[in-house]
Amino acid sequence: MQSNKISLKQFIQYFKIAVTGKEQEFTTGSIRKAVFMLSIPMILEMLMESIFAIVDIMYVSQVSVNAVATIGLTESVITLVYAVAIGLSMAATAVVARRVGETDIKGASTAAVQVIFLGVFVAAIISVIGIIYPKEILSLMGAEPDLIAEGYGYTKVLLGGNITIMLLFLINAIFRGAGDASVAMWTLILSNGLNIILDPIFIFGFGPVPAYGVEGAAIATTIGRGAAVLFQLIILFYGFSKIKIAVKDLVLQVGVMINLIKVSLGGIGQFLIGTSSWVFLMRIMSEFGSEVLAGYTIAIRVMMFTLMPAWGMSNAAATLVGQNLGAKKPERAEKSVWKTGKYSAIFMGLVSVIYLVFAPQIIVLFNATPDVVKYGSLCLRVIAAGYIFYGYGMVVINAFNGAGDTKTPTYINFVCFWLLQLPFAYVMAITLDFGPSGVFWAITLAEVLIAVIAIIWFKKGAWKRVEV
Repeated sequence: MQSNKISLKQFIQYFKIAVTGKEQEFTTGSIRKAVFMLSIPMILEMLMESIFAIVDIMYVSQVSVNAVATIGLTESVITLVYAVAIGLSMAATAVVARRVGETDIKGASTAAVQVIFLGVFVAAIISVIGIIYPKEILSLMGAEPDLIAEGYGYTKVLLGGNITIMLLFLINAIFRGAGDASVAMWTLILSNGLNIILDPIFIFGFGPVPAYGVEGAAIATTIGRGAAVLFQLIILFYGFSKIKIAVKDLVLQVGVMINLIKVSLGGIGQFLIGTSSWVFLMRIMSEFGSEVLAGYTIAIRVMMFTLMPAWGMSNAAATLVGQNLGAKKPERAEKSVWKTGKYSAIFMGLVSVIYLVFAPQIIVLFNATPDVVKYGSLCLRVIAAGYIFYGYGMVVINAFNGAGDTKTPTYINFVCFWLLQLPFAYVMAITLDFGPSGVFWAITLAEVLIAVIAIIWFKKGAWKRVEV
């Protein structure tokens, strides 16, 4: 990959190395090769996640419009769980990558144990709330009584079993920080492969398994993720990864945990700002009825299919930044980010053309209700207009996180989501009566601004001096 061109034979060869995880040195040699070796398994990992999201919504769409809307409302709440999981996982990736770059594998393993402890503690609290108050949570989100009656089981199971979400995120972040991206990929393939198989069984019933409807989707997801978490723990304890954990390592290390909490607070705050704004946007959308809400939910699921590869590339950038800073190579870390950002932007630009041209045809694959198609395709087109900016912005934002500078993206998110996106969405959609399109444009403008500010701030270079 040293030259500007690569033959098909070389591509296949590098692809095989990437998915098998044989290449684990990312602080020397070709940056382009390092980006490729980390990005490929991370992209495949995220693609698998988004394929499941698409399949899941296809199955649930056959149940009812209320069932689809239930998923939209529940997932806008579960994103608060994701916020904590992603915030902690950013700390895990940053600290593990930095220790690996310093060739301190024992320090990386110690950090991994403390991250798992934190995840279990937080998940236990959320589980109790989800099991006791599922109906109240849906009601708070503006759900109508018939939707609550049909869908509260989904909310109860998904929030009650959120420990599987938490640990899947955190342990994969540990693998990624260590450069074991292929291990994280295979874990998610197992999880989502099981989900896809179990989904129709639990939703529609099969043999002795009754038809649970939309609740069945949550049961299948929790079982699939739970199996993957067991797989992750086996890998960690039996040493199939660079990071190895023994029973004697399961000790609370207060100093390490405080450092992780300090790094993760910015990450948690960053995603809480982003995801809470998502909750408010969903609340605004619920004012326009279940069909508009269903169209919005389907469009977001479809977009996740293409956002996930960009997210995979941004994770690769985070690992490269962390490891190269640990190896005292800040300039190499910066070059890695610009190269990854360029590849991500090119990919997202190509996808935006597809969405702009074929939006209605894509939405109708999931639900043919006229209003669902109308608003789903409008959402897809408006948000796709800013896709090139998303591609670059996601990579640069995650590069800050990989350096352990989780505060800068938090400030950027605060300004762009809370000070711009939410007021703009409310005024446009409700006050000025532009309806759902007001929300869609608010999302696009906020994401474009995030990318612009992140790039300007990244060039200042303060992230190179952050210690974790």
